[in-house]
Amino acid sequence: MIYKRGKVYWYKFQWEGRLIRESTKQGNDKVARQMEAAHRTSLAKGEVGIRESPKTWNSWYRPSLGAIENYTALWQRELADITSEHAAGFAAYLRSKKSKGLAISSVNSRLRVLRRIFHLAVEWGQLESAPKIKLLSGERHRERVITPEEEAKYLAAASPLLRSVSTVLIDTGQRPEELFRQRWENITWLNARHGTFLVTHGKTASARRELPMTPRVRSVLEERWQQAGKPEEGWIWPAPTKSGHIEPSTIKKQHRKALTVCGVRRFVLYTLRHTFLTRLGASGCDVWTLARIAGHSSITISSRYVHPSADSVLHAMAMLSGHSSGHNAEIEVKANATQGPAIANESAA
Repeated sequence: MIYKRGKVYWYKFQWEGRLIRESTKQGNDKVARQMEAAHRTSLAKGEVGIRESPKTWNSWYRPSLGAIENYTALWQRELADITSEHAAGFAAYLRSKKSKGLAISSVNSRLRVLRRIFHLAVEWGQLESAPKIKLLSGERHRERVITPEEEAKYLAAASPLLRSVSTVLIDTGQRPEELFRQRWENITWLNARHGTFLVTHGKTASARRELPMTPRVRSVLEERWQQAGKPEEGWIWPAPTKSGHIEPSTIKKQHRKALTVCGVRRFVLYTLRHTFLTRLGASGCDVWTLARIAGHSSITISSRYVHPSADSVLHAMAMLSGHSSGHNAEIEVKANATQGPAIANESAA
């Protein structure tokens, strides 16, 4: 179906259990219907690969594809002829002066796009297997974690909108862009203890997940829902932007002002996700559960948040010795009883 939001038409439909919703950026309903039909056809033919927002394309894919094009050892080869050695050479080229000596994080970003290309080629049947592309070590991550005291000061100094957004981020671990695109139709008030919401957009297929609300999140969202007139659909965080919902630029000044007022050391909004996942890992959450909550495509990413304590290791070994290893006291007694006569006869002999 197509519907109008502001001056442009949007379309939405279900495809293999997944909700597809996109703006046509057109004010003509006939053109909008044609674009919806074209998208359906592309999905049916398996031609839809990377469908990202213009911002993601311009900030991530375009620079990476440009770098690949400039490296002739890759650009002039068929995909099937590219090996891990070529990828390593590409990484070395990006670090060299010829490519202005990119930082490790920038190099790895371009390597991830290259890896994505190969995975899509395998998925679409163009290649039987993809070469292993190894990322460079030493990449700096957003390691800043705010303390509960810093959190309290920051929220107290934040504007009402920023306080609501930050509270949901730090209690759910969503990526900011996932939260900004949340809609009321993804909210279920009756599931779990306090309700759940469905994350429908993200970097990978793993980003699609259902998350339970904490009491604090429930309170924030329920208040916004009632103030908005209890809508059945629409953006949770509407704003006068091209997308129709808030963007990082919407609350950038509010975030900066809150940090100045509260005196907390500077951090970015993504730090709230990192803080949530760090706290989750410290609580004893296993890496597989953490990966599902975070929407990570690999437990390798999640593993850096999980650091089992010595007590956890001892507890796990104790559980194993008395449960699934088979070496419990009852089995040992039976084994001794069975071996007893044989040992006695052997001694007599």
